[in-house]
Amino acid sequence: MRYLSPKADLTFKKVFGEHPDLVISFLNAMLPFHGADEEITWVEYLNPELVPHTPLHKDSIVDVRCRDRVGRQFIVEMQMMWTSAYKQRVLFNASKAYVSQLEKGGDYELLQPVYSLNLVNDTFSDSEGYYHDYEIVERADTKEVIEGLRFIFIELPKFSPKTYNDKKMQVLWLRYLTEIDEKTREVPEELMENPEISKAVTQLEESAFTEAQLLGYDKFWDIVSTMKMQISSSQREAREKALAEGRAEGRAEGRAEGFVEGKEAGIAEGKEAGRKESMVEMALALKRRHVPMDIIMEATGFTEEEIDGLK
Repeated sequence: MRYLSPKADLTFKKVFGEHPDLVISFLNAMLPFHGADEEITWVEYLNPELVPHTPLHKDSIVDVRCRDRVGRQFIVEMQMMWTSAYKQRVLFNASKAYVSQLEKGGDYELLQPVYSLNLVNDTFSDSEGYYHDYEIVERADTKEVIEGLRFIFIELPKFSPKTYNDKKMQVLWLRYLTEIDEKTREVPEELMENPEISKAVTQLEESAFTEAQLLGYDKFWDIVSTMKMQISSSQREAREKALAEGRAEGRAEGRAEGFVEGKEAGIAEGKEAGRKESMVEMALALKRRHVPMDIIMEATGFTEEEIDGLK
């Protein structure tokens, strides 16, 4: 038996965007609910395309979007590579889903929370943990939370089942995402013993997909590989440029105002300039390979108009 990776766009949407029981199990395992009374028992799928109220505003698409009986919305996304713009895109999409609940003249008290669950197949933080939970919190004294938006980011490469003994379903689902791919010939018994995970595994069988879908699957990984190489090359060049500019500026400013402060300022400025240049180079490289516009926008954080204007 040959399996496909659950992290690909095709398979991820098939598993969690077409089977309500699976996305319910997945969300209950991954989200920070406190007790059975908060857990999800039923969902309806919503249009993953977050269409703006006016044609002048930005349109966006998420992987999976659904709503439970009380009206809470859940956005689930798989992100293959981390970019500096990704958090802003997540905030944008969740905020759009939140405000779209309210019709003109509606009561703000009718608004229900939006949970944004983001699986990232990359690392982006200095923390040793893989699970990152964001809320809007008063920092100084009360620690009071403004309810409405909740963001969960999971760094898949940092997950290790050997170090986490509690939250059994969370561990099983993360093992499903990180252990199964094209090289898998036999799925671990402890995964197949769970009904939800076992069903999710069957959705990955190569025989369940058409030839056209398999071609699209292979193209997806080709695009991911291209993006990774471009990002790696651009980041390396940006680091080298930042260090060179930082040293030069540091020496110049150091003679007048202090070497350390000047060097740090130069490095920071150089890194930011290098980052922008790397995103431009990556966008151009992806355009030359005829990568779909939405993927280029997701990878770089640029708008469609900005990408069209690149030369």
